[in-house]
Amino acid sequence: MPNSFERFERIARSAHRSNERETLAESQLHPFDRRNIHPSLPAKVRKLFDDGHYAEATFEAFKFVDKLVQHHSGLNDSGAKLMMAAFDETKPRIRLTPLKEVSEIDEQRGFRFMFSGGVLAIRNPRGHEVNIRDDPDACLDHLAFASLLVRRLEQAGLV
Repeated sequence: MPNSFERFERIARSAHRSNERETLAESQLHPFDRRNIHPSLPAKVRKLFDDGHYAEATFEAFKFVDKLVQHHSGLNDSGAKLMMAAFDETKPRIRLTPLKEVSEIDEQRGFRFMFSGGVLAIRNPRGHEVNIRDDPDACLDHLAFASLLVRRLEQAGLV
């Protein structure tokens, strides 16, 4: 009969092998799957990423976010102006919360600035400048942020 140490060692070795298998399986996943990039982003985003066009992939993802907000708000604006109007906490075209409690108003206001900041800081430079080069990690960070925004629209029942 094995002693306590031998049982522990057997369990530890088994867990280590299990972790190695999980790590190997995870390493075989596409980066979009590892980072849980939202599946509703256009297929073009993934194609651009796979072809090494990281700034362009980011730009396309944020154009998609812009179009989603435009569609669900009924506004014709684009960019920061659209986001500030669509998510206005006093007269929202897109209501993310019931806007009754202070924390709900704060959340609406915070997402208003997150959506607006995303198009200003991430999308706009890639739409107006010609020599922006992103690396894969920066692109995945941008796409994860775009995914967060799309998921918040989903939570509000819009996507």
